[in-house]
Formats: sequence, C-alpha cells, structure tokens
Amino acid sequence: MVNLAPTPDTNSVGGGGARKDEASVKVPSKDPKKKDDKKKDDLSEEDLELKQNLELYVERLQDPNPDLQRAALESMRNACPISSLSWPLPCLPRESLSYRLIGTKGDIGSWGHEYVRNLAGEIVQEYTKRQSEEAPIDDLMELVQQIVAFHMKHNAETEAVDLLMDVEDLDLLLEHVDKTNFKRTCNYLTTAAKYLPGPDDMLVLDISYMIYMKFEEYPNALQIAVFLDNTQYVKQVFTSCADLLRKKQFCYMIARHGITFELDDEMVADEDDREALQDIVNNTKLSEGYLTLARDIEVMEAKTPEDIYKAHLLDGRASSGASVDSARQNLAATFVNAFVNAGFGQDKLMTVPSDSTTGSSGNWLFKNKEHGKISAAASLGMIQLWDVEGGLAQLDKYFHSNDNPILSGALLGVGIVNCGIKSDCDPALALLGDYLDKEDSSVRIGAIMGLGIAYAGSQNDQLSLILNDAKAPLDVIAFASLSLGMIYVGSCNEEVAQSIIFALMDRSEAELGDALTRFLPLGLGLLYLGKQESVEATAEVSKTFNEKIKKYCDMTLLSCAYAGTGNVLKVQDLLAQCGEHLEKGDIHQGPAVLGLAMVAMSEELGIDMEIRSLERMLQYGEQNIRRAVPLALGLLCISNPKVTVMDTLSRPSHDTDSEVAMVRIAQGLVHMGKGLLTLTPFHSERFLLSPTALAGIVILLHACLDMKPIILGKYHYVLYFLVLAMQPRMMLTVDKDLKPLSVPVRVGQAVDVVGQAGRPKTITGFQTHSTPVLLAAGERAELATDKYIPLSPILKGFIILEENADYREE
Repeated sequence: MVNLAPTPDTNSVGGGGARKDEASVKVPSKDPKKKDDKKKDDLSEEDLELKQNLELYVERLQDPNPDLQRAALESMRNACPISSLSWPLPCLPRESLSYRLIGTKGDIGSWGHEYVRNLAGEIVQEYTKRQSEEAPIDDLMELVQQIVAFHMKHNAETEAVDLLMDVEDLDLLLEHVDKTNFKRTCNYLTTAAKYLPGPDDMLVLDISYMIYMKFEEYPNALQIAVFLDNTQYVKQVFTSCADLLRKKQFCYMIARHGITFELDDEMVADEDDREALQDIVNNTKLSEGYLTLARDIEVMEAKTPEDIYKAHLLDGRASSGASVDSARQNLAATFVNAFVNAGFGQDKLMTVPSDSTTGSSGNWLFKNKEHGKISAAASLGMIQLWDVEGGLAQLDKYFHSNDNPILSGALLGVGIVNCGIKSDCDPALALLGDYLDKEDSSVRIGAIMGLGIAYAGSQNDQLSLILNDAKAPLDVIAFASLSLGMIYVGSCNEEVAQSIIFALMDRSEAELGDALTRFLPLGLGLLYLGKQESVEATAEVSKTFNEKIKKYCDMTLLSCAYAGTGNVLKVQDLLAQCGEHLEKGDIHQGPAVLGLAMVAMSEELGIDMEIRSLERMLQYGEQNIRRAVPLALGLLCISNPKVTVMDTLSRPSHDTDSEVAMVRIAQGLVHMGKGLLTLTPFHSERFLLSPTALAGIVILLHACLDMKPIILGKYHYVLYFLVLAMQPRMMLTVDKDLKPLSVPVRVGQAVDVVGQAGRPKTITGFQTHSTPVLLAAGERAELATDKYIPLSPILKGFIILEENADYREE
C-alpha cells in the first residue's frame, strides 16, 4: 500500500515534520489579502496541522492511480472523524445518506453522535419519499439497525425510539434493549403514547408491555395490560410470575383500578392461595387499611356539620342563613355529615346510640322531609363505606320501614356500602333484586341506583333492568339507563346500547324536555367511555333522534368516547360547538364544555391549555356555556386545587342566585373523609384512568348542568354517585403476611425524569415520615431505608415490602 503520511517539506508550513517554533512563525502570503493570514492565526496548532494534511490528501486524490486515490480517501477518513472537527460541514439534502449508501460500510459510530443524528434525519426523509413511491427500503432499514444499536449503547434511547417510530418498525427495539436501558426506554414509550394518534398509541404500549415481560418487570407490565384493557395480558402476567407475594401485589393494583377480575387455577394453582388473592382483588381489606391510616394520624373522632361550617367564626354574619328553609339546611347537613365522616363507621347524627341525650339516628332521619329522608337514610351507607358487614347490619332496621323514602334510602345505602367491594355471595343483589319491580318509583330508583353503584364496572349479566317497561315513569327509566351505563362502563355492549336507544326513541315530546331525559344519552355514552372509534356506529344512530335531544346525545357520546385520550381533533370539534350562538332552548353546549375537560384531562399540557380556553369562555361565552365552565374547571383540577383556577372560580361564586345549601355541601366535599380521600379518577402516577370513578363524576356534572329540577329538586341523592370516585390517598406498607409495617419514607413533589440523562432524582423538596402516610396531588414517595424492597414500582395504596437479603445493619 502506498504510504501517504505527510513528510517534512520546507514548502509546507505546519507539515508533519515542522517544529513548533517553525509552525508559529508567520509566513508572508503570496495573496495580498489579509483574510487568509487572520484565518491561519485563528486555527490552533493541531487544526492547522490537520488542515495542511487534508490539503495534501486532496491533492493526491487527483492522481490517476486508483490505488493511490483509495489510500488517500482512507487516510482522509481516519484523519478527521466528524466529532473532532471544530468547523461546520455544509450538507446538501440527504447527501450524508447518499455517500453512506455508496461508500464503505465501516462502523457508523466512528464519525460521532452528530453525524449519526444527521444521518437518522436523512433516513426518515428518504423513507417517507420511498413509501410514497412504493420503492424498496431494505438498504435504509439496514442503516436503521446500525443507528439504533449505536443509540441504545450510548444512552440515547429516546432518539432510537423516535427513529423507529418514524420508520414504523418499533419491533426492532426488542432486539436492542438490555438490563441497563429497558426502563428508560419504556418510560419514554409510555409517555410518548399520550401524544400519539390511534392506533399508534396502542402499538407503542404493546411494545412496552413486551419489553417489561422480557425482563420480568411484571408490575409495570401489569399496569400497561390494565391500561390496554387486555385481560389476556393480565392473565399472562400472573402465569409468568411464580412468586406468590408478587401476585398479591398485582391483586392490590387491580383492586385500585376498580375492575372486576376473577382468578383461575392457571393463574394461582393452590385453592387457598387463590381465595386469599381473590379477597385482595375484591377490595375486602380496603376499610381495614383506611381505618389504620385514620387511627395513625388521629382523626377518628367524628365531626359535626357545625365543625365544618365554622359558624362560630362568622360572628354577626351567621344570621344571614336564617331565611333558608330548615328542612333544606338539614338536608345540606346530612350530605356534609356523610362526606366528612365517610368510611369512619361513626358520626354524631346517624350512628349515635338511641339512648343518647343528643338524639338518635331516628331523630335525625325525621328532621328531613319526604324525599329528604332518602338521602338521610342513604348517608348511613356512606358513613359505613367499604365495611359491608357492619354497614348492612346498621341499614337492616330501615328495611322494615313502611315509609317508602326511608326504604328507598336504605336500598341506596346498601349499594354505597358495597361500592368497589366484591363478594361471592353478592349481598347487594340478594337484598336489592326484589325491589326492582315495586310500584313506588322512589323505591325502584333506590334499588336501581344501589345496584348500579354496587356493581359498577362488573358487567354483571344477572341484572335485568328493563328499560322498555311501558308503565315505568321517566325517572325510573333515566336512573335505569345510568345504572346500566355504570355496570357496563367502557364495555361497548351492543344489547345494552340498543335497549337505551329504544327507550330514548319511545320518549314523548313532553318527556324529551324534562331535565332527567339527559341521563339516557349519558348512560349510552358511559358504555363507550374511553373507547374512541368504537362509538361511531352508535353516534350514527343518534343522528336519527328527535331534534330536542339529538345534539345533546351527539356531544355526550363524543366526550365520553374520547375521555382521557387528549385527542386534539376532538377538542377542536367541541370548541367549534361552543363557539356557536344558539337559541335559548338548545342544551347541547353544556356537555360540549364538559367534554373539553374530559378529553384534555389526561396530561398536564392539555390541562393548562384547556384552562386558558375555559377562562375565555367564562369571559365571552353565553350564559348556558358560562354555567358549565366552573364544572369543567373542577373536573380538570379535581382533588388538585390550582391557585389560578380558584381565582377564576371566585368570580361566579358571588352570583346572587347561589343557594346556601349548595355552598354547604361544597364545604362537605372539601373536607371529605377529613382530608383522607381523593376524587381523582387517575392513579398510578396519573398513568391509569379508572372508568368507574370517572363515570361517577361525569354523572354528577351532567346533573349539575340543570341543578334546580335535579339536585335542588327531589333527586339530590345523585350526589352519592361521587362515591364511585372516592379513594383513600394513602400509602400503607404491609409485610408478607399483609400486616401493617411502619417504615421511613421520603415524600416530596414528583419530578418528571423521562428522557433525562443519568439517574436523576424522582422527587424534590421531600420530608421523611413513617408509614402510613398521606400523599397529596403531585406527590411521590420512596423508601428511606434499604432494609426492605417494595414489590410495586409506584408507592401508593397498599405496598407489600420484602426483606432485602443483601441488607446489613450499620
């Protein structure tokens, strides 16, 4: 091979053999321009030497001998990798790619990161061009393989994922992930899924699931399986994992999501073990854990409504509520008492002993009039929330009452007590089933609502709520639609959908103008909650409905189907509806405003953008839109108050037509569970959205679109639908026997570390506490000891701790 190394040359300043003092001497240039002299002065000694060598190689490239040309090219390539150059290289469109395809196939990384990034960009452009021309892409995919391998080895997982998304070959990731980078890769994939259109978002999550399964990271795989609503994937996680303790943690995760799931002998072979795990899935330990938290932070003492109103602090202003009807005040106090003492099993209105000087539950019950007794009796179910055995014993005495509103409230209370708790003996169905065909509509509604709340999300086919009963009044039909929507939420069940559609078509012109009629389209929408395109066939049918309800149904179906998806196109459709100037009788803009919040609520950027849009509507929108804006803002920031939103809501809160009762109920919700409960439908660090929780919230919001005839009328018990979203905001650590185990944990503000280099801290501004602890919105916990290993990647709810075999006491 011809040696092309530069040799000392008196005519070559800064050549390979030049001494340091010779290289620094300024040589007079033949060119009279001074620019070249200045350029030489700007270069370092190394760059000047490199420049002289390159000029020599370029000169020898002109030689007619092919061997000499090849050697000159090779020497040039070795002399100047891209990463060592200190001046920019001009690139024509896809020129790097062209040279790479026709040149030598050396190590792609030897030219440095910038070269590889540039090449990846050109590959994407070329790939798009060839796809449109249906040209072969094999040579491009060969380069993609090399680039992905390079990125994955050099902590650039995000760039590898972006490239594979652009060339539609994410399966390639499975070949290149290893134990050092799979977590960072999957974190980026699951975050990116929020911003991708369907079906790409599902494909990305599918790849994440496969990667997690490959490295036996089963809890993360289970989260994705639950998100995808894929029962087979959930089953695969159980069958792939042999550790019984980890399976118990899986059961806690499923229970938190609120879905009905039956374990079989393939998932858990031993019958006793399977029964113990099914109890966890059925949430039977929820009440026990919640009360453990309450005792630990010393909030077990019951609170009265007056404690919440803080009336003693109002001085002379307390008399301003004297004009309000005492029955309405008592009804408000019933709700406040129920929400504040929810799940504690004791209060000072409904559970006091009968011989107490302060009165008894019967005394308080009869301080409410007519339909007010329904909510009062049902409040006992809220106070005994999640304690099925204790709650049913307390409610039993009301089943013998001849007063229909009290019986109705007891039936509703049975459903509330059983909310989120599953049982093999089905006590709710056994108690409520006999009351579905009673003559009194309030009793039927109590049973129907109770079944809907108790079996929300279960798709229980034993429930035969007949919507086509010609004699049934509208309110019974409306609540039956809601209950079916809750029981079959997100199932896309065609039979249920058809029965609601027929019931809606059978309504008379007068009934279509009733406020309760809005519950029929909502029950239909809940069937498709979060299922996107699956709603299209039903949406087409809804266009044949009566004009009075057609648009309302259309907006409700759209907002439910795309709830939590962040779909920008659907947000634009809903905004367009809100921008129209309509006649007074049109009511469909209300659900359109709620739909904006429902679609955008899944991620922070969408929430911030939607808050700005809603603030504009509050300023410039018409009255029917402005009434819905506070509800939408509340949904976007549920259990996560933001100062800017609270300032926005303070303006309409001073309206003269506000009801004292509603203000007091709002106070009850603020103090719900004495601060131990949350209403947010999101969990697992906002990755998962519980369909049953969102269903309960959305039902109440739709009822609030027309408050006077519903919540301020005789259907105030609609407020109890919120129980579907109520969950303890706790972290409770347990040992292998599922007994509470107190350990130190750090609790701080969560930090988004997706795509960040190295091992950044996941929380900031933390404080150290001992479990159990309360976690506020946006907070994250991590263990402050190495003695135990948590079996869940997300420390919220019930967390099983395993002893660390490598731990040594200091």
